[in-house]
Amino acid sequence: MSKENFYITTAISYVNGVPHLGHAYEQILTDVMARFQRLDGKDVHFLTGTDEHGEKVAQTAEKNGVTPIQFADQNAAEFRKMTSTLNISNDDFIRTTEERHYEASKAIWKKLQDKGDIYLGNYAGWYSVREEGYFGEDELSEKDGVKYTPNGTEVRWVEEESYFFKLSEYGDKLLALYENNPEFIQPASRRNEIISFVKGGLKDLSVSRDKKRLSWGIPVPDDENHVMYVWLDALTNYITGVGYPDEADAQFKKLWPADYHVIGKDIIRFHCVYWPAFLMSADLALPKTVFAHGFINVDGVKMSKSIGNVLSPDGLVETYGLDALRYLLMREVPHGQDGNFSHDHAIQRINADLANGLGNLSQRTLSMIYKNCEGAVPERNDLRTDDQALLEQAYALPAQVREHFGCFAFHKGLEAIMVVARAADGYIDAQAPWTLKKEDPARMAVVLSVLAEIIRCLAICMLPVTPDAAGKILDQLAVPVDGRFLDKVCPEHALKAGTLIDKPEGVFPRIVQEEAA
Repeated sequence: MSKENFYITTAISYVNGVPHLGHAYEQILTDVMARFQRLDGKDVHFLTGTDEHGEKVAQTAEKNGVTPIQFADQNAAEFRKMTSTLNISNDDFIRTTEERHYEASKAIWKKLQDKGDIYLGNYAGWYSVREEGYFGEDELSEKDGVKYTPNGTEVRWVEEESYFFKLSEYGDKLLALYENNPEFIQPASRRNEIISFVKGGLKDLSVSRDKKRLSWGIPVPDDENHVMYVWLDALTNYITGVGYPDEADAQFKKLWPADYHVIGKDIIRFHCVYWPAFLMSADLALPKTVFAHGFINVDGVKMSKSIGNVLSPDGLVETYGLDALRYLLMREVPHGQDGNFSHDHAIQRINADLANGLGNLSQRTLSMIYKNCEGAVPERNDLRTDDQALLEQAYALPAQVREHFGCFAFHKGLEAIMVVARAADGYIDAQAPWTLKKEDPARMAVVLSVLAEIIRCLAICMLPVTPDAAGKILDQLAVPVDGRFLDKVCPEHALKAGTLIDKPEGVFPRIVQEEAA
């Protein structure tokens, strides 16, 4: 039986700077979803990459005394390294300076042009270099004679010849999309923002830049005087990554449309207004869902170079450990909302849930089995009510994990997992197998066998979030690779008595405040 396909993407990271906590969060968020879908038996394709054209890159490269491609090469390497540092399971890493992407971008341009949706005109308006976009007067605020976008970036007045996309003709189609497909924009709280913007009236969109002002971009087909608007170029990466412009390509037919584009809330307009309009014009299927996550503040303050609170992924991994960091971000940031990163709270959460919680439960249980049961899983005979109740809690986890993980509510799914871990902690304290060792060895064996099975279930459910640590627990329990799927969390696939286990080792080290500092 063939597997169900699942295609997920991150926003491609702009190479004007190096990776920070915000980039890490989006990568991990998307990776956890990709891993969860694999855990649930899907055939997953996961795309990430870098966005490398545009005015910001050209300006910053010039300031650094290098060419734009040299600058892009340098920073793209840092983002590729981040995927390795964070154990991201992407299947492809796309750079918008690759030849395959040039071909895809030119192809979609020609489709829009052939449809009659692109025309040459002149543009005059307020432009944000940082956001690579134009803004209407009604969207701007002013301070000390300088105008700013809603995101607080400075704009300047620009006048130039430009190609335009007939976005104004797509308002009704977009509103119908949002009405008929309420899942298209998630979380639902973001929909009203986009609907309000579209209902306010859409203007035609400038989709090129005069080459005399900006030469760093993909050339407009058949016009050497213009390069493509960076967002038309960048958004196209999602179809480049699955074989476009060859629509007959097996991968394209298999994977498009994407199940999820995962992006930051600050770029939702580009993905939920411009991108679907481009795709409609090109007669291509629309992505099923755009999930716009919030931002992460540090100690309640937005990350800023001027404040000096920008956190790097490398430093965070070094301080907390990779799986602990992944868990922390997924546990602490609510579904689609802004989150807050605090060093003191990070230590408390990691130690409570991982080191003292699941990690301690696993290590002391497996250590007792290894020492007192000849290193093998004992029989689970004569189960009592409290044994069965705990097992039933664990076997109920797949439904809860699917419900919460399936819609990016990872914090709720992880809480459900930790409820079972805490119940197992209470069970081991109540049963006191160390006392049963002397008074009732047969009962001790049953208790330890129940606990080993609970740990198996918990570790499988934790695989998307803490893949290395959960994998090591399953290694110690000798759970085969083909037994590490969500549908195996059930009595039919329970640990078999007599299964030899490895000598247990701790997988979630406790973080000491002095060391972390």
